[in-house]
Amino acid sequence: MKNSVFFRSLIGYVFITALLVGLVLLFSFQMIKNHYVHTLANDLKNLGITMRLNIAPLIENGSTDTLDVAVKRLGAEIETRITVIDPDGVVLADSEEDPKSMDNHKRRPEVAEALEGKVGQSVRFSRTVKEDMLYVAVPVERSGKIIGTLRVSLFLSEINSFISDLRIKMLQIAAIIFMVSLGIAAFLAKGLSKPISELVNASRRVAAGDFDVNVLFKKKDELKELADSFNHMVSQIKTLIAELSHEKEALNTIISSIKEGILVLDKRGKVILSNDSFKRIVHTETLKDKHYWELIRVPKLSQLIDSVQHKEDTIISDEIVIDRRNYMCSATYLGSAGQIVITLHDITELVRVTTMKKDFVFNVSHELRTPLTAIKGFVETLEQEKGADSKQYLDIIKRHTDRLIKIVQDLQMLSQLEVEEKETLQLEDVNMKDLIEPILKMFEPELKKKNLDVTLNIGEDLPTIKGDPFKLEQVFMNLIDNAIKYTEEGGIRISVEQNHSGIKIEIEDTGIGIPKERLSRIFERFYVVDKSRSRKMGGTGLGLSIVKHIVHAHKGEIRVESEGRKGSKFILFLPKSL
Repeated sequence: MKNSVFFRSLIGYVFITALLVGLVLLFSFQMIKNHYVHTLANDLKNLGITMRLNIAPLIENGSTDTLDVAVKRLGAEIETRITVIDPDGVVLADSEEDPKSMDNHKRRPEVAEALEGKVGQSVRFSRTVKEDMLYVAVPVERSGKIIGTLRVSLFLSEINSFISDLRIKMLQIAAIIFMVSLGIAAFLAKGLSKPISELVNASRRVAAGDFDVNVLFKKKDELKELADSFNHMVSQIKTLIAELSHEKEALNTIISSIKEGILVLDKRGKVILSNDSFKRIVHTETLKDKHYWELIRVPKLSQLIDSVQHKEDTIISDEIVIDRRNYMCSATYLGSAGQIVITLHDITELVRVTTMKKDFVFNVSHELRTPLTAIKGFVETLEQEKGADSKQYLDIIKRHTDRLIKIVQDLQMLSQLEVEEKETLQLEDVNMKDLIEPILKMFEPELKKKNLDVTLNIGEDLPTIKGDPFKLEQVFMNLIDNAIKYTEEGGIRISVEQNHSGIKIEIEDTGIGIPKERLSRIFERFYVVDKSRSRKMGGTGLGLSIVKHIVHAHKGEIRVESEGRKGSKFILFLPKSL
């Protein structure tokens, strides 16, 4: 009740009413008292002016005894104290006391003003009669000279008695006014608080889920506008919630029908949402408020969730195995809500097909290598036995046989790299300078034949890296071989420098370059930019694919920058350790 609008409004009205009544009483008392004193002072002044005509001759003649008798008689008749004082302040006559026993009055304020020719007035305590009195003094003049002062005075007890009676009556009137004002204030406060209470009750019903609330006020004021706005707001909320409910049902239907398993986790790793596909994966129906590790005990999943939490607003994917089935797991961090969305896509069949394809390539490569090698041996024998006429055909057979052998070798290497990249690496400390310089010497004949310049820039204090020297050698042999093949003039620049986390290598040529629209495909198997040129030079279309797999096996990165007819630049990043 104390915090209600009614109580606060009532207290405000009461405070204002009490303040106004108090101020009115205070100023009224003072104004009435001042007015009454001023009126009495004027009456005493007029009385003194009237009396001084009779007093002046007695003062002038020095008849002090006659003057004193006359003053006492007159003061008794008019019930007013009269005092006559000479210019030196000596009391000549007084209607109440013996003038001879009275003090000198020259320094009395009202007497001092009268001796200056003015009408003096003062309200103060009289030491003679021991009461508060109102004094009015008028000068008594003769022939333009002040010969004395006539002072008339009145006891203030009469004024105070009047004021006391007046105060009681005014307090009674003020009390009546206050009570009436209190009733009006209570009525006004109730009129203000009642519609607000209705709005509060209506808002509580809305908060509880009842949207059939309608607040109606008759008076056309701000509260009616507020009620109309409230009703409109409730209507909008009702419509919005209906739409959200419909959308939620549709979303739940869609999520339930998705083949991929979907799981939503909160900051603590507890399940917020899941679909039927995920329930089938974990063979559990009750998932809510459970931690994900209670459902899937796979270390890779925990690592994936930890990683995505430290890289907000990113998507991280990895392959995991649950109950002997392979799933591509994607984790997405929702930064605004602090939630993680996990999707599980069953790739068991895809992995099986991929494994079959790798096994097929490996087996075919292994089976083809032996007969092709035999064919090449027979061709070489025929070269020695046959005449010059058949040598041209034998050369063609030999060249194509060499190309088939190279394709088989590259396929075998790709197959080995794809089986398990990290397990195929024979890791050693590799010094890039010691690795690249011998490779360049191997290509010196081709470089001299095409009159190409080679620039090798290797940074000082270059650290060694952990890698497979044989496979890294294949990377640089492929890249340098391509640079020489596709460069007719100019040269090749190789730079090696330390990166913040490893080593950065750039191999740049001034050759024919690669069109921008084909850059995204150059690392695909058997993809060649210029097929006729590749066949002529004996290319298999597998070299760059092998390079990419070897670099990725070393946890590195490779990218290319090029434009048609403006050369190419291959940029590699290799970490210091795997």
